[in-house]
Amino acid sequence: MGERTTPEPGLRASLFPLTGPLRFLLLSSFVIPLGSFMVLPFMSVFLHERLGMGLGTVGVVLAVASLVQFSGGIVGGALADRIGLRRTMLWALVVRTAGFAGLLLALRWPPLAIWALVLTCCGAALYLPANKAYLVHGVDDERRPAFLSAGNAALNAGMAVGPLIAGPFVLSSPGWLFAAVTALFLAVSAGHARLPTTDGERTDSRETAPSGLLAGMALLPFAANALAFYLYFHFQHFLAVYAVERASSAFYSVVLLLCFTLVIVVQPLASGLIRRMPYALALAVGFVGLAAGMAVLAAGTRAALLAGGALITLGDIVLFLKNDLEALRRSPRSDAVVFGQQRMAAGLGACASGVLGGQLYDFGERAGHTGWFWLLAAAQCLLLPPLLLTLRRRTARRPVPDGDHEGALTRDDTDGRIPGR
Repeated sequence: MGERTTPEPGLRASLFPLTGPLRFLLLSSFVIPLGSFMVLPFMSVFLHERLGMGLGTVGVVLAVASLVQFSGGIVGGALADRIGLRRTMLWALVVRTAGFAGLLLALRWPPLAIWALVLTCCGAALYLPANKAYLVHGVDDERRPAFLSAGNAALNAGMAVGPLIAGPFVLSSPGWLFAAVTALFLAVSAGHARLPTTDGERTDSRETAPSGLLAGMALLPFAANALAFYLYFHFQHFLAVYAVERASSAFYSVVLLLCFTLVIVVQPLASGLIRRMPYALALAVGFVGLAAGMAVLAAGTRAALLAGGALITLGDIVLFLKNDLEALRRSPRSDAVVFGQQRMAAGLGACASGVLGGQLYDFGERAGHTGWFWLLAAAQCLLLPPLLLTLRRRTARRPVPDGDHEGALTRDDTDGRIPGR
């Protein structure tokens, strides 16, 4: 008889039973983006129309804030490595709460709005690496994708609901809105203060662990994440102006809601499959999905906007989760530092997309063919990823015995990392 194999646990079996702290953390993963996205998506409108800032100034402020929010994650990971996961999350929430309170005060003193916005982004940068590391602390490799995808689903649900709640009030009653969000963050901060510390979350016991913000970086997942965010943020940055021009702002909201729903539903269900998928195959599937979605968007019809958004979202579901899992597998650093490094890659990619993509979109707009912008983006999705093959060869690991399973988790292929470290 053939050897009997134990089936891999399903999503429900992987997640449950949840401890009280993990239930609270998943709830916070919904509540925090809910509060944040009651404010942040409307900041360009608020700064321009309510506080009277010029659009050029608003653009610079938002670009700096985005770079801080993403790339600052590497500092958040290092801080969590030094002072612990719970303390880092708590300090991050204190900083973010102060930022939202500053927006309330900016109604009386407008220049304070810029510093308040930067504060909220600093808090986000500090919080997310520690949050992800706490969520998967002590969780075995087979269950980690389920926990990460559940956290991502909660985050996307909060991002989807927040603007729906706040839209009617951001210009008519911003004071009440900022006060409500500040109170919400105070309550979440108080809850985090009651979380237990995680055993061994400090790095004092790892005398031989590499130090420095970039030490021990998994180069290929870092580069792949930067490229994935660079390409994805063509969609994130420029879909609004493209969709509103061809449909309406309401239809643009429908496209975003579809994308959020796909992440919430599909990623947790597909997390086990993504974990088992060879890394090279995951990169191919993800980037081809992005390319197909960008090409479909070029048609410019309502159906194309929906289909293109769906294809791009399915591609990023595979890429973003697999890059995080592969970075955890390849790096000897703590989870928080790894997540921080991956956030830095995301920030660099998103920033490059804003700069280079903006030039391309402006060129297409002046030529009267903005559909060509999406075709050029699709071409990049197919032509740039092969450059990662050079990194793959440089960072190649010893072969796995049974076939081409690069990226699959094996007992002897984890750099001696202890789950949760």
